[in-house]
Amino acid sequence: MNLFKSHFWYNKNQRNGIFLLLIIIVVLQIIIFKTPFSTNNTLTNVDSLERIAFQKQIDSLKAIAIKSRKPKIFPFNPNYITDFKGEQLGMSTTEIDKLLTFRKTGKFINSKEDFKKVTGVSDSLLYAIAPLFKFPDWVVERNRNINKSKKIKLNEQFNKEANTEASFTVSTYDINKVNQQDLMSLNIVDAKMAERIIKYRSKLQGFTFESQLYEVFNIKENQVKTILKTFKIFEKPKIKKLNINTIEFKQLLKIPYIDYELCKKIFDYRDEVSELQNIVELKNIKDFPLNKYDRITLYLLAK
Repeated sequence: MNLFKSHFWYNKNQRNGIFLLLIIIVVLQIIIFKTPFSTNNTLTNVDSLERIAFQKQIDSLKAIAIKSRKPKIFPFNPNYITDFKGEQLGMSTTEIDKLLTFRKTGKFINSKEDFKKVTGVSDSLLYAIAPLFKFPDWVVERNRNINKSKKIKLNEQFNKEANTEASFTVSTYDINKVNQQDLMSLNIVDAKMAERIIKYRSKLQGFTFESQLYEVFNIKENQVKTILKTFKIFEKPKIKKLNINTIEFKQLLKIPYIDYELCKKIFDYRDEVSELQNIVELKNIKDFPLNKYDRITLYLLAK
């Protein structure tokens, strides 16, 4: 009993020493536990950064490999595009078929303009693939000569027109006597419009009112104003008037400003009154176009 007591019985100093030792052991255990965890965390962070960098390298190599696997398109003659080649270029099945059908006729495409006309490809696709077109040297030389000839002809035509306009003098300023060239001396009037004005003037037997120029088909207001600044009515036309009481239906129908409906109304009124004493009686006809009276009466009279 004394033996056990000697081993487990401590005085105050001994107990304090044991307590201090326990504290030291606990502190050391905490330090030991914390230190490896911190180191582990640092290693993990370093490892993560290295892994990200390595992954980026792998992705970069993959991109290079994919790019290298894409078939490189070399310059080619568009006349010999196959189905496979056309698909590579981004052409639709319909566009490829149009090209193949054209080639079966024995004809050849000799320019990018011909290629677009035959296949109907979009401008964006043509812009992308046209630089790759490779035509025979003689075709390239011929196209160059054709373009050169076109430029020369355009320059000659421009110079000719410029000289003509500069040296041309109108034959008259009377709008009832001007010819097509006189009207075309005004830049605003082209050959087609000038011809249309001359024909309408003939139909009217001449312009009596300047406002009649507005009646020319498809003429624009600014064209009329420009024409009337240069050309005027100096001499009114001598129009042969027909007797409203004796004129036949077909004759009346040929007169400008009179259509079938109006012609019928005039004849019905004439039958009703037996004879018009004065041409002004036309205004008595129901729905008679009063705005055209002064023009219609240029061709009619009552005797």
